[in-house]
Amino acid sequence: MEIFCIRTLALAIFVLTGTLMFGNYGVSATTCQIDVRDVVTECAKFVSKLGPEVPPSHECCEAIKPIDVQCACKLVTEKIEKLISMDKAVYVARTCGIDVPKGMKCGDYTVPNELEEIIA
Repeated sequence: MEIFCIRTLALAIFVLTGTLMFGNYGVSATTCQIDVRDVVTECAKFVSKLGPEVPPSHECCEAIKPIDVQCACKLVTEKIEKLISMDKAVYVARTCGIDVPKGMKCGDYTVPNELEEIIA
């Protein structure tokens, strides 16, 4: 089941990337500094809706460190939100030392501050 979810996530990201790169949306995975293959390969299991929150691997952190977070948030669609845990995505980014500002919008998701996460 987990392999199916990772493959589905990978497919969704590749479709999204292709659409944004060849569509006229003004933002793309390339302009956001996203190496889609590395991110999917190294990080998909850490943002899956299945399973507990797990600290990301060093390889995952290295794959996401170059990403422009505010730009990448513009790529988040309802389909992506159905495939990944946005809470886990924020956790992974913050654990890797990436600043993810509270209140920032990623698709329909609003990034909570760390205190809200602890209370919730």
